[in-house]
Amino acid sequence: MAVSYTAVVDVDGEGRNGGRVRSSDGLLATSLALPEELGGAGGATNPEQLLAAGWAACFLGALRRAATTRRIRLTSTSITAEITLTHGDDGEFSLSAVLSPVLGGVDRATAQALAEAAHQICPYSKALRGNIPVAIHADAAA
Repeated sequence: MAVSYTAVVDVDGEGRNGGRVRSSDGLLATSLALPEELGGAGGATNPEQLLAAGWAACFLGALRRAATTRRIRLTSTSITAEITLTHGDDGEFSLSAVLSPVLGGVDRATAQALAEAAHQICPYSKALRGNIPVAIHADAAA
């Protein structure tokens, strides 16, 4: 398999609680903070938000590819990605996800079928499949 692209990101400091993130090309440079909901100061992004952003962007590309393959014209695409951090009685943390794309130019059933197809081809979905619970709730744009 040929390599298409490699993203390189450095994180320093306290990681999710006060660290800094910087990509090798300098286009991503931000602080990290533990969310207030977890007892942190908030005021900066966190790994769950970064995962949600990356997965959502990739998923929309996969949706458009699935539509093109099926010769379906989408008039608009948007998505909300929710990444939830949970912890069990044993103190271990885990993630779950909800992906909610909204597609224009199709009915709800077609939107859901395209979302399910996209989930099969999206690299983020492939990487996380079987590792975390994922729900997909597609809708048609009004």
